[in-house]
Amino acid sequence: MVGAFTAIGVFSLATATRADNKVLGHVNFIPASKIEKSAGVWVDGQYLGYVDELKGDKKVLLMPGRHTITVRQTGYKDWTDDAMVQPGQELDLKIQLEKNPQAEYPSVTAQVKLEVDPDRAAVFVDGQFVGYAGQFGGWGRAMLIAPGKHQIKIALVGYQDFTTEVNLQPHQKFTLKTALIPGSVEQADPSVKKKKT
Repeated sequence: MVGAFTAIGVFSLATATRADNKVLGHVNFIPASKIEKSAGVWVDGQYLGYVDELKGDKKVLLMPGRHTITVRQTGYKDWTDDAMVQPGQELDLKIQLEKNPQAEYPSVTAQVKLEVDPDRAAVFVDGQFVGYAGQFGGWGRAMLIAPGKHQIKIALVGYQDFTTEVNLQPHQKFTLKTALIPGSVEQADPSVKKKKT
């Protein structure tokens, strides 16, 4: 997946790149509402962060060409665009998510609070994106999950994934604490195949 690696490599250079760059294209994400602001963003299959943070020193700079951009939020249908990025140009993408009528929510739940560093990391429960870690930490904020066994994965480009299994009882309150270990882009992207030596 060379495209995903290239996009992320360029993204990580955003702070070192001058604003008048003539090669890279800059993608602006314009959320239609509060719902879109906290939605996760993937470029060419790689999670970059959530909509509201991808600006300033975290702005998305991509190599020219076509890139698949996907925005995800729990309870909403994925928003996807095959964006054509032009050299030295800004591309504004208005993000408007549509509710997923097939989304199901449990009537009995357990509560999982997250204390994750960095708190911008993506959170997956049983392989499904549910938000970023900061949404589920702090006073009055937690993730509500159906009781039973679940796999929780926390991932962010530039860090090794953290994965654990929990077995939750009805109405249980559980706190998960972890600090992600810095790693390479390959460690954060399972689609990048490792070479055998």
